[in-house]
Formats: sequence, structure tokens, C-alpha cells
Amino acid sequence: MTASTPSSAQSAFLTACRESIGTNHVLNTPSDTASYLTDWRRRYTGAACAVLCPASTEEVAAIVRHALTHRIALVPQGGNTGLAGGATPDTSGTQALLSLRRLKRIRALDLHNNTITAEAGVILADVQAAALAADRLFALSLAAEGSCTIGGNLATNAGGTAVLRYGNARELCLGLEVVTPEGECWDGLRGLRKDNTGYDLRDLFIGAEGTLGIITAAVLKLHPQPAARVTALAALASPQAALAFLALAQRAAGPLLTGFELMSDFCVRLVGQHFPQLPYPFRHKHAQIVLLELSDNENEAHAHALFERLMAAALEQGLVEDAVVATNLAQTAAFWALREHIPLAQAKEGLNIKHDIALPISRIADFMSATDAAIAQAVPGARQVTFGHLGDGNLHYNVAAPPGVEAQAFLAQHEATINRLVHDSVQRHHGSISAEHGLGQLKIDEAARYKSTTELRLMRTLKHAFDPLNLMNPGKVLRWH
Repeated sequence: MTASTPSSAQSAFLTACRESIGTNHVLNTPSDTASYLTDWRRRYTGAACAVLCPASTEEVAAIVRHALTHRIALVPQGGNTGLAGGATPDTSGTQALLSLRRLKRIRALDLHNNTITAEAGVILADVQAAALAADRLFALSLAAEGSCTIGGNLATNAGGTAVLRYGNARELCLGLEVVTPEGECWDGLRGLRKDNTGYDLRDLFIGAEGTLGIITAAVLKLHPQPAARVTALAALASPQAALAFLALAQRAAGPLLTGFELMSDFCVRLVGQHFPQLPYPFRHKHAQIVLLELSDNENEAHAHALFERLMAAALEQGLVEDAVVATNLAQTAAFWALREHIPLAQAKEGLNIKHDIALPISRIADFMSATDAAIAQAVPGARQVTFGHLGDGNLHYNVAAPPGVEAQAFLAQHEATINRLVHDSVQRHHGSISAEHGLGQLKIDEAARYKSTTELRLMRTLKHAFDPLNLMNPGKVLRWH
């Protein structure tokens, strides 16, 4: 919804925005704004004085200058696929939502430098496609890649399935263009891998969720397209066995190991229950399943020979109980679909308590054992939907209601207790309560609970220095006071 009676400051602001970006791109009727104001999980619904849709960096800068003049807070939004409410305004109706979807040009492709320059509103899959057309790889890959945008990926420092080899969004970005809270444009679109000329402003804006400025374009790293990929599912008896298998795979394959995804038996069975076209891949039940992928720059024969040696060693050491290797592209796609459908299966099963956490890889098995036990004692029958990027220490540790218990009632009664159990356990195991989804408004208070006073003071110092009026996505990442 939008504010029904705008203040004089809002009216003046909207008039100025209409002059800068055109009346058709200042949306303020419920039918036009509704899709922007509720987050992807439908956990938050906000209000806004308008949804603004600029088409260029210059138009973004003009809007920010108008916002500064009239003291209007701005909430930037990309594809609206975030999971922490970071791109949803509050309910006051005083904020304006700034949609970057019309900034959708790919500005440059430099094959010698292996870079692509894309505006913030470009869909991730379109960057991947542009790279592929030039026989290059843009390595960021995640389930929402058909609708999430580059600006949102960078604002949350997105991870995805290939972090093990290529790194997360921060590692894949060489330069940024940013509109500052004063409405100035910082042109940091440098395709440099080395630049030792002072503070790294780029890394301040990446992961800041629009609280320090608005990313409008980025120079992104490309890599050679692999000559061959080998994808497989491996069945294991425990998370400990999965960690040992990961170590073996890293020794055998080195940087060729691109993906190493862990899925519990319950996750995979939940997918089969709600998506029958993706059945359980093994004849017998196994506690854990790993989806692994090798990417080889030589050829198919070399990739398969390496993989066969790896699997022979894993079977000989008793780490892997069973395995199935994709023999064609359709089967490869089916294996990845199994992994990517876990969040969709959870949604069909009902609301659940989500945790996007990072741990030292060596602590993951201990964390799972200790936390599973604590939750079983606190909420008997609760079901752990545990999966994630084992190769980089990122777990999606989600808790669903016991069978027969209504999900909404389960959340209302147990969410605070379970969050505290999980996050306290993360802290004891030297981890982070947010790995790749950001803090948004969902985890703002939880983050403050676990960060030191020194860390919070330094973060607030940055926020006050960059955005002294708190007009850039207020109420996200950290409290103003």
C-alpha cells in the first residue's frame, strides 16, 4: 500500500521526481505498487509514498538529491528476491521505494581483460548468457538467478553454488559505480585486479544492502568456459563422512572442484514428496547426500578419469556408500534441480524457521550434532531441513514444525526459542548468523546481540559518516542509535 495523504514534503519530492524521470515512472496507486511492497517470503509488507523507477545513473542521482532536499528516506530494490526483508520499506508510508529494474544495460564486454560491465538492474541470468555468448563464464549462480539482479547480488554479497571455486559476489566484482547519499556519482568502474591507492570503497558498498549508497553498475570478472563438467550424487552416512569426503575431493581435484553441496535425507525426501518428477536418487535411505561437480579446462576424458579416481578412493576408504554420475546434460540438470527445489519444497510443506549461517568447515559436523540435539529437547518432533554449500561452510539450517502441527502456530510459539538456540550454537562454534542472505530487517537485532561493541561502533561510525541523515535504507543492517 502507499500513503493516502502525502505530506507537503512528500508532494514536493514526488513532483520533483516526476520532472526528473517522467510521470509514468513514479508509481503511487495500489495496483501499480503492490508487487514491490511485499518481500519474496511474504514475511514483510510495507508502505511507500511512491515506487520510483529511474532508467539511468543520472536519474538515480537526481532522485537521491531530491530525497536529500525533502528528507525522504529511500529503499533500493532489485529483483525483490531477498530473504531478509532488506528491500522492503517500513509501514509508515513515508519512505520511497527506488526500483533499479530499468537500469538493465550491459555496457561493455572486455574479453582480453575477462570482464563485463553491467548495470544494477540486469538479471543475473542475462549476465551469465552474455558471458556464455562470448565463450566466457560468469560464475555467480543461485536459485533465483532468473529474477535476481546484479545490484541486489552485490548489495547482499550473494554466494550461491560456485563459491568454493570462484568466490562470492565480492570476489567476482572488480569495480563499482555508486550514487552516494549526497546524490553524487562515484565512478569506480575500474577493471583492475590490483589497485593499492587507499581505502577500498568498493568493498564497503558490497554487502551494505544500500545503507551507504546505491550501486548502479559494476565491473564483473569472467572466467574461461570449462571444457567439461562432471556432476554426481554421493550417498554418505554422516556429516563427518561428508567432511572427510570434501577433504579427499579437494586433494584429488584441487581448483577443479566447483561445487560441493550437502543435503540431508529429509531434504531430498521432501523434494520428492512435493515434486514427484524429482524422486529420491538411491535405492536405499542414506543420512546425507552430496552433490559435487568438477569443472575441467582440458576435456571430458580427463574430467571423467579424475572423477573415477576420486570415487574409487572414496569407496575404498568407506566414505561414500553409493554414487550416481550424470551421463548427460539432462541428468546434470536433474541433479541440480533436486538441490534447487529444496527451498520450494519447504515452502509447500509450510512456513519454517530459516537460518542462513556460516561456520568454519571443520566445525560443521559438531554444530549439527549439538544443535539438532538441543532443538529435539526443546521442541520434540521438530524437523531439521539442513542443506547448503558445505565446501564454503554455508549451511541453510531450517526447522520445520512436527508432523501434524500447524506451521503458523509453530512459528508463533517456538521461533524466538529456536532462533536463540541456533544462533547461540553458531556463536559457540565461531560462526556467523548470516552467510549470504544479508541482515535486512530480519536479523538486525540478532546481529547486534552477537557483535562486539567495538564492531557495532565502527559500523555506526561508517553509517553516520556516509549517511548522516539516515536516508539510505533505514532500519536495515544496524540500528541508527
